[in-house]
Amino acid sequence: MTNDEQAKRTAVPRGWREAAEAALYGPDGFYLRTEGPAGHFRTSVHASALYATAVARLLCRLDGVLGHPGELAFVDMGAGRGELTAGVLAALPAEVEARVRAYAVERAGRPAGLDPRVEWRAAPPAGVTGLLFANEWLDNVPVDVAEVAADGTVRRVLVRDDGTESLGGPVEGRDARWLARWWPLGDEPGLRAEIGHPRDEAWAAAVAALERGLAVAVDYAHLRGARPPFGTLTGFRAGREAAPVPDGSRDITAHVALDACAAEGAALLTQREALGALGVSGARPPLALASSDPAAYVRALAGAGEAAELTAPGGLGDFLWLLQPVGVPGPPLIP
Repeated sequence: MTNDEQAKRTAVPRGWREAAEAALYGPDGFYLRTEGPAGHFRTSVHASALYATAVARLLCRLDGVLGHPGELAFVDMGAGRGELTAGVLAALPAEVEARVRAYAVERAGRPAGLDPRVEWRAAPPAGVTGLLFANEWLDNVPVDVAEVAADGTVRRVLVRDDGTESLGGPVEGRDARWLARWWPLGDEPGLRAEIGHPRDEAWAAAVAALERGLAVAVDYAHLRGARPPFGTLTGFRAGREAAPVPDGSRDITAHVALDACAAEGAALLTQREALGALGVSGARPPLALASSDPAAYVRALAGAGEAAELTAPGGLGDFLWLLQPVGVPGPPLIP
């Protein structure tokens, strides 16, 4: 493609789903670069090793529910650079780790130095038994955006690669049906929504990889009846929130209508609730420990601080966890 052809292409407005797909996963896309997402924003995985330890504890609980199968899968969807997978393997007791087959699912190439036990894949394996865990994956499945125009019509939002938006044609068909069920907009001009069925489908396809086990999606999310009136589309670059410009220089993300993804039997918990059930507590250690074992007190205090960040209201603690059991009785999280 010549420079003139490239300039013409990027000047043509297109839907946000197409634009974000190219910006995130196209040639030299944001998620295919060597620095990875950790170079631009901090997830629960990067905040503390306690997070991977909690996921390992969940995997151990699931192992018991499954009857200790000969091979226990751990599938890390949207694995980034494999940080969570490596952390979970390191946190598992030897008798469980010996039976675990770990898969990191990511569209970028395998990073150098990753634990050789981790199988790097572009798509999840099929027919496995175990835990599929998707930490901040669904928010990066691109979706189209709708907005109520001045005449009350719900129209598709178009965008150029420089971030300039305009309104396109009316939202119709499947997109309109999804909005009517999960995110009705009304007729007040300026109201916006993200059309979430591509995420519903992506999640259903990921869950289908499990023959038996538990699928967990963790993300900033919202529920029907409390949708944000102007949507949540935004960008992140170099550790800061930024305008959502689909030029490949930054993350493009939007919160997830997680209740629309849930199938029968699923449960929704806040991260604060889920991690609390997995033994992550921000409570300060007893002051008496400072006298009897100062070093242990300092370590416990640091751990409490990390736990507090993971479970903080208004922050990471407000993430929602979607727990979808497959062939097992109920989400095996809370004893």
